[in-house]
Amino acid sequence: MNRADERVISARWIFPVDSAPLPGGTITVRDNQIVAVLPREDRTPDESHDHAVMIPGLVNAHTHLDLSRLRSQTPPRLPLTDWLGEVIAFRRKTSGDSALDAVQFGLAESLRFGTTLIGDIAGGGLSWDALAAAGAWSVCYHEALGLTEKRAEAAWGEAADWLRSRPDSRRVRAGLSPHAPYSVHRAIIEAAARIAPVSVHLAESPEERELLEKHAGEFVPFLKKLGVWEPTSLAPSWDWIAWRCSRAAHALLAHGNYLPPKTPVGAQSTLVWCPRTHTAFGHPAYPLTAFLAAGHRVALGTDSLASNPDLDVLAEARCVRESHPDVANDTILRMATLDGATAMEMDHVTGSLTPGKSADLAIIPVADADPADPHDLLLRLPLPEKPRRTMWRGTWRD
Repeated sequence: MNRADERVISARWIFPVDSAPLPGGTITVRDNQIVAVLPREDRTPDESHDHAVMIPGLVNAHTHLDLSRLRSQTPPRLPLTDWLGEVIAFRRKTSGDSALDAVQFGLAESLRFGTTLIGDIAGGGLSWDALAAAGAWSVCYHEALGLTEKRAEAAWGEAADWLRSRPDSRRVRAGLSPHAPYSVHRAIIEAAARIAPVSVHLAESPEERELLEKHAGEFVPFLKKLGVWEPTSLAPSWDWIAWRCSRAAHALLAHGNYLPPKTPVGAQSTLVWCPRTHTAFGHPAYPLTAFLAAGHRVALGTDSLASNPDLDVLAEARCVRESHPDVANDTILRMATLDGATAMEMDHVTGSLTPGKSADLAIIPVADADPADPHDLLLRLPLPEKPRRTMWRGTWRD
């Protein structure tokens, strides 16, 4: 083996995610790939990070980059319709240039925190070009909005045309996001799942269930005020949506705050939880333990800066650790990395520090401590206020 073009990088701990943590381990990178993950004594490092740990690049499976200028402007509150009204008002007065600026702002923040794979819900597919040029993998889900039959026909035409004109590239793939049961015609959910990967907001509030099953509750006056109340266009239930989405190449079911753990979630589907947004809205405890026990895959997302203080997936994982101390630390780290990559069909490329995969990793400074479980350095103990370093495809980000 010619090692002249290889770099050996060590850290205090290496967390490959798909295998046991390595104390003082090394990772060997050749070109843009990982070629070895070994104990330190097996290789002499060219670069050492003795006060930091190494993890795979973080995976944000659900965000809205085009809302990134809404930080602190729309504080989460219930009823959900009040908050949604504020976000809709913002979008209606936002120009194309302002939205593009927001995408770039949010993307830069995501990359700074160590994210190397992003699932973005993009109004009009707006973030495609920015994602294609970014130093990260991504799936851009064109957001489809249209509940009435007339609006749905126009929305579907736009989404289908966009999808046809966006062949998958190596960096960014195309998907569709029938936004939510209260905002999109049931026919769009069916059609999208037949032709593309999908991401759908589901079970965000109990009033959503009341809307679908009884055509009643707070969503009715909300939709009437918007001029889009058409009950025959609604999906019949959360189970129906989960079943339809299970036919997609992959499906992300975002939030799921009130989704019963026995919901028939397909093998190609993943629940994507945004823990800090969940907490900010004051929802009851998320049934994570029950979801995992039922065999559901759960990945993490940040939602948007309209509901979250930042776009740091590691902060989401630390929130999970605090709210669900019964869930194993290695499971939580996997939710922030490999499970998100699997959710978006990118686990063959990224999501773990595995020989043959892309050299995507994050160096996280940690406290000077020696906990019994080294994951606590990442998930429980205070993190020093020092910048992280991120490598994507074998190249360090500036």
